Order: sequence, then structure tokens, then C-alpha cells
Amino acid sequence: MTDLPDDTGVPAPEGPSDLIDTDYSIGQDNIEGSVGPFGFDIHNPVFAISGLSVVAFVFYALALPEQAEEIFGALRPWLTSTFDWFFLSAANVFVLFCLALIVLPVGKVRLGGTDATPDYSYIGWFAMLFAAGMGIGLMFFGVLEPAYYFGTPWGDEPLGLVRPFDENGNLIAANVDEARRMALAATSFHWALHPWAIYAVVALALALFSYNKGLPLSIRSAFYPLLGERVWGWWGHVIDVIAVFATLFGLATSLGFGATQANAGLEHIYGLPNNVTVQVLLITGITAIALVSVLRGLDGGVKVLSEINMGLAFALLLFVLFAAGAMTILSEFGRGLVAYVQEVVPLSMPFGREDDGYRQGWTAFYWAWWISWSPFVGMFIARVSRGRTVREFVTCVLLIPSLVCIFWMAVFGGAAINDMVANGADSMVKANVIDNYVPELSLFAMLEGLPLSGITSTLGIVLVIVFFVTSSDSGSLVIDTITAGGKIDAPVPQRVFWCIFEGAVAIALLIGGGLGSLQAMVISTGLPFTIVLLIMCWAIYKGLSAEPR
Repeated sequence: MTDLPDDTGVPAPEGPSDLIDTDYSIGQDNIEGSVGPFGFDIHNPVFAISGLSVVAFVFYALALPEQAEEIFGALRPWLTSTFDWFFLSAANVFVLFCLALIVLPVGKVRLGGTDATPDYSYIGWFAMLFAAGMGIGLMFFGVLEPAYYFGTPWGDEPLGLVRPFDENGNLIAANVDEARRMALAATSFHWALHPWAIYAVVALALALFSYNKGLPLSIRSAFYPLLGERVWGWWGHVIDVIAVFATLFGLATSLGFGATQANAGLEHIYGLPNNVTVQVLLITGITAIALVSVLRGLDGGVKVLSEINMGLAFALLLFVLFAAGAMTILSEFGRGLVAYVQEVVPLSMPFGREDDGYRQGWTAFYWAWWISWSPFVGMFIARVSRGRTVREFVTCVLLIPSLVCIFWMAVFGGAAINDMVANGADSMVKANVIDNYVPELSLFAMLEGLPLSGITSTLGIVLVIVFFVTSSDSGSLVIDTITAGGKIDAPVPQRVFWCIFEGAVAIALLIGGGLGSLQAMVISTGLPFTIVLLIMCWAIYKGLSAEPR
């Protein structure tokens, strides 16, 4: 297997492929040099615009926190109430597009050329897709979301929900089963086909135009069928800058969630104060650990941490499953899966609904967050999927992580719901999710009702921190690749820069309004990138149509 001669760092196609003949050479627009002992190799307009904008944003939010909080506080509800229909419609397009690729003849196209063979076995590939489905989000929302939907009147149309608690907080036994079923269905909707269709679109674009067309591993490469050589000019610069902003604020949102959850756990176990000051110190300290991981490189840093984290996450999952009642939870997993299939269409409808709190407050935010995360997750999936046909690629990317996420939610959410049903008004989950909305404490409230809560809560904090480190390290690599013009071996100080500013953006947003500010910015940056992804679907189809099968 040889690399392409233009130093893309991408293996050349094996067998017949629609290799694009372009005069562009990777890095030709880059500026190389050094500042003291630190070298740099940056794509001039993309790095300059992205870097300066991020620095300016951080200084603004830190210098004028009250003004920033006021702006961010008004921004999120306006965006979700104005553009909720657009986010829902776009996500539906991505799902339908992926389903079409599975059944259309272009599904026979093989990533990497007609003679390419997979780099990993099915078991190894499935394991890495499983890993892609894990993250801070599952730790933060695994208990919160199912418990919230179970015990809160979050909407009527289109589902006609029943409520398991009366006005006095007493359990209505006859409503428990249906409320549990719909809570798991509504949660699964946010973690299954729709987000993974978003990731599949980006991953397929990166894989197709790199492995089959011989272009750099960057977002702009996907638009070559539509823009031609202009993709290397300002059109491409704009696309890459939007991708950088979306990825950066998507990561910052996740890091903010992680910091607030870790702080809540430390308060719960050790009595540490739970406030923004401690959260800033946590982000600073964990970012420093992420920097060590960056300096150690992929094999010595993020790879080792990811393997450790996967083992710890799996151990915690098994513990909760058996400690909370395996047979009951497995049964609810099956019922929740069926309910998801039954309700996915009405939950996907962008119009004619009365559940504004769910559609705007949850779904629109989630779709924007997943879209912002898509370059990060998409590049990882693309790198491990060479040699697969489009049909098996899309099918597995949609199904494997979706099932993992649904199972995780069924285990952690099922344990939380069991706690509320068994303990009623005395339930710590109910106290921290329903009676007093303290989302960052939901995981630890659920673990408190199980044996060995001190050990498992500490393990939960460790998991959140290591997810934080691996996300920051991997995210800085993705952003650095984009801002280095597609080079995958840019100088390490550039990754250090982005790693530091991922933490700085998270700190600035927490100071400028907390979780609401994080959510406002991820929706703001996800909106323009949604347009990029919609156009990308057409470019992918054009690119696939020219490929031999």
C-alpha cells in the first residue's frame, strides 16, 4: 500500500477508482516557520481567521461576563424557537439520505478502491464504532434524560403522554409502565439513528474523497464535485472555518458538561464546593493533563487513555446492570427499543406539535450539538473504515453505535426509574431531577441507591475526567488537521494551541452564563454547519456516482 504522491498522508486507491487529477498540493498555501524552539505549519487564512476569532471571543467573554451572559441567555431560546424546524428537517434528510445509500446501487462502491480490503476485522471495527459512541454525553445524560422524561410533563402532542406522579408527587402505579416506555423511546430518539446519520454523512464524505479520490483528509475536499478547483480558494476557506468553529464549540460544550458533572461528584463525595471557580480550576487542571497526552502522541497518549476508559466504562455499565436488576433492565431495553421504532416518526416531525419544551429545549439542541461534533467523530470513523463498501459502512455506522447508546440509556436510565418507582418521594433521583433540577448530580444520585456507591461514584468522576482528556486531545488533532490545510503531521505546538483554547472557550462560556451559554454557542455554530452538511449530501452522491462498482 503506497501513499499518494502529493503528501496527503492518505493511502492510494487500490484497483480502479475515480481519482481526481488536481493541481493542488497539500500545504501549498501553508506558512512554515518557527518561534524560538516551536515550529509551525499553518494554513494561512483558515488558521488566522479561526485562531484570532477564538482568542477575541475568549477575551470578550472574560472581560465582559455580565454582558456575555445576557447575550448568550437570550440567544439560545431565540435560536431554538426560530430554527427548530430547520434542525429537525435537516436531521430527517440525513437519515433518509443514509437509508437511500444502503438500497441504491452506489452502495456497492468500496471505500479505498474496488480492490481495497478492510484495515480491521469486523470485531475490531465494531469495537471502534462502539468506542465512537461513548463520551461525556452518555455520562451526563445517561441518567438525567430518561429520569426527566419519566417524571416530568414534558409535552402532550404528538405522543399523548401519561404522568406517573400526581400533583402532590405521589406515584400513580397504573401509569408507570407507559411513562417508562415513552421515557426510553424519547431518550433513544436523541441517541440513535439521527445523530449517527449525521456522523455517517461526514465520515463518508471524508473517506470517499480521501481514499477514493486522492484528496486531502479535510471537509472542503467533499465539495470538489460542486466547486472544482475553487474548493482550494475562499469557498474552501469558509467551509473549513465553519467546521473549525462548529467543532470547537461542540467540544467546549462537552467539556463544560464534564466539568460541572465532575464538580458535582466531588461535592457529593468529598464536600468540595460546587461553583464556577472550582469548575474553572477543574478545566484548567484537566486541560493540563490533556496537554501531556498531546505531547505523548496518539499511541502513547489518547490511545492508552481510550483503552483504559473503555474498560472502566464497560465495568461500570455491567455493575449498574446487575446491581439494579439485570432481567428487569434487559426487558425494559427491549420494550424501549420497540417503543423507539414505533415513535421515531412522530418525534421526527418538525411541524404540528405542542411539545415545545421537548422539541426546542432538547431535540433542536441535540441536533445542533451532534452536527457540531460531526467533524470530530466523522474523521475518527473515516480513518478506521477504509475497505468497507458504502452499504456495509452506512448500515454498521447507523446500527452498532445506536444499539450501544440505547443499551447504555436503558441501563442507567432504567436504574434511575427503578429508584424513583421503588422509593417515591424519598428517591434521590427524583429529588435531583424532578423536584430540584440539578442535572449534574443525576448520575451520582442514581449510584447512591446502589451498593458500593462511594466506589462507583469515584469511578464515575474518573470516567468523566478521562473522557474530558481524550475528547480534548482528539478534538485538538481534528481542528489542527483542518487548520493545517489537511496535513496530519503538523508540528505538535499547533495541537497544544488548540487544546489550550478548547479549555479556554469552555471556561469563558461557563463564566459567561454556565451551561446555557455553552448550549447557545453550540446551536449558533451548528446552524451554518448544518447547511454545509446538506450540500455535502449532494456532493457525496455525485462523487459516488462516478465511482466504479
